[in-house]
Amino acid sequence: MCAYLNRRGQVIRVGVGSPRQTQIPLLELPRYGAERLSGIRCISTHLKSEPPNEAALTSMALQRLDALVVLNITGTGFQKRGGGATGYVKEAYLAHLTAQESRVAIASPASLTASSNIPSPSWNISPPLSLDVLTDQDFLDLVEALEADFGRQFVAQEVDADRDSVLIVGVFTNDTTPQQFQDTLAELARLVDTAGGDVLQTVQQKRSRIHPQTVVGEGKVQEIALTAQTIGANLVVFDRDLSPAQVRNLELQIGVRVVDRTEVILDIFAQRAQSRAGKLQVELAQLEYMLPRLTGRGQAMSRLGGGIGTRGPGETKLETERRGIGRRISRLQQEVNQLQAHRSRLRQKRQHREVPSVALVGYTNAGKSTLLNALTNAEIYTADQLFATLDPTTRRLIIPHADTGETQEILLTDTVGFIHELPASLMDAFRATLEEVTEADALLHLVDLSHPAWLSHIRAVREILAAMPVTPGPAIVAFNKIDQVDSEILALAQEEFPLAVFISASDRLGLETLRQRLALLIEYATSPR
Repeated sequence: MCAYLNRRGQVIRVGVGSPRQTQIPLLELPRYGAERLSGIRCISTHLKSEPPNEAALTSMALQRLDALVVLNITGTGFQKRGGGATGYVKEAYLAHLTAQESRVAIASPASLTASSNIPSPSWNISPPLSLDVLTDQDFLDLVEALEADFGRQFVAQEVDADRDSVLIVGVFTNDTTPQQFQDTLAELARLVDTAGGDVLQTVQQKRSRIHPQTVVGEGKVQEIALTAQTIGANLVVFDRDLSPAQVRNLELQIGVRVVDRTEVILDIFAQRAQSRAGKLQVELAQLEYMLPRLTGRGQAMSRLGGGIGTRGPGETKLETERRGIGRRISRLQQEVNQLQAHRSRLRQKRQHREVPSVALVGYTNAGKSTLLNALTNAEIYTADQLFATLDPTTRRLIIPHADTGETQEILLTDTVGFIHELPASLMDAFRATLEEVTEADALLHLVDLSHPAWLSHIRAVREILAAMPVTPGPAIVAFNKIDQVDSEILALAQEEFPLAVFISASDRLGLETLRQRLALLIEYATSPR
C-alpha cells in the first residue's frame, strides 16, 4: 500500500499497489517549476527486503515527491479471517531527488539538434534504516535543503517569466530522411523562439508509424514526462499535427500543456497580425482549429494561463460553448468574404489602369520585406525571424522597359511567407491574401541561399503554388543573401538554376540586374499568346 502525505502530515491519498501503480495523476499535482518539489511524500509498504526499484524511483521523480519512504514488512503469514497480513517493519529506506551536477542550459535555435543530451533524474537512497532512526528525520529541513539546491542549480538559466520553457518532441518516420528530420526540428525550434519560448531540450523517437493515441510509444511518453519534470519545462511541442484525442491523452500523462506545430504557427500569427484584415483572418484560423479541440478542456487543466498556444482571440474563448464559437466562425467567414470582394475590386482597378503586377513569394525569412524596402524605399518592418510580417504590402516600382529602355511602372506586392506543410486552416483563412499571388501577372520567387535547406524550401514553395486553385503566372527565381555563402554553394546554385538572379537585398547587390530581369518577365507575362 501507498499513503501520500502533505507537508502538514495529512494523508491526502491512499492506494493499493506499488508507487508506480498508485502515483497521483500529474495533472492533479501542483506545478512550481524545476526549482521546487510537489510538497507531497509517499510512504509505501513492500513485502520484500530490498531498496526501492527503478520504477518506484522514476515515479518519485515524475511526481517530484518530497521523499519516498519504503517500509519492508516481514510477516508471520496471513490471517485466516479478514485476509490481512500480520508482521512488523524489518527495515526502511528513504529516497529523495537531488540536484543535477550539470546545469540545464537553454539551447539556441541555431545550435539545437535532435541529439541534444537529456538530463536523467538524480536521486539518493539511504542505507537500511530502523523505524527509530527514520522517525528522527526532520523532513521539512530535508525538503528546504533540497529546494535550496534546486534553486541554486536553475538560477543560472535566467529564464524570463513571460517566456515558456519548452521541450520539443520529434518523431522520425520512414517517410523522411535524417537530414529532413533535423531540418524540421531546427525550424520548429526557431518557430518556438519566434513565438516567445525558450527551447530547453529535444526528445526524439524513431517509429515505423505514428501511435494513434499518443504519437510516440508508452515508454517514450514516460520519458517525456520525466524529462519535462527534470528540466522544468511547462510546455511540450510536437513536430507534427496532433488530433484532439492525442492532445488530451498526452496532457493527461505528461502533466503539462501539449501543443503541435500548427498551434505554434497560429500563435505567431496572432502576435504579428497588425491590420484589421490580418487579425480577422488569424481569429478565423484559430477558431476553426480550436473548435474540434474543445472537448475535455477545462475539466482537469485550464489553458487560460497564457503562453504559446493561448494568445489571441482563443485566450477568452477556449471554454466557450461550441455553438457560440460556430456562430462566431460564420460571422468571421462573411467578413473574410467581404474582404475578398473588396480586394478583388482593388485588383480590378489596378488591372483597368493596365499596371502590371508582380507578387513577391518565398519561404518565410527569405528576405522578401527587405528586398521590397531596397527596391521601393518602403519602410516595412524587417527582422531575422520567421513570419516577421504577415500583411500584404504593395508598392510601385520603376523598371526599364524591355524594348525601348524607357521606364515603366509596375506594382510589387510582398506576401506572407510560406513554410513546409502550411496549416490548412491558414490556407483557407488567408485565401484573400494568397489571391494576390494568383492574380499577379508574374511571380518573383525569393530564396534564402544561406539556409542549409534552401533546396527543400524551393520545393515547399512550389508545392504550395501548385496547390493554388488558380495557376499563378510565370516566375523568376532570385537567390538572396549571397554575401553570406561560400563559393561552392554559389556555384551549385548557379549550376542548378542557370536562369536565376543572385542578389543581396541587405547590401543592395545585384538589384539593377534584378530590375532588368523583371522587365523581361513583365514583357513575357503581358504579351498576347
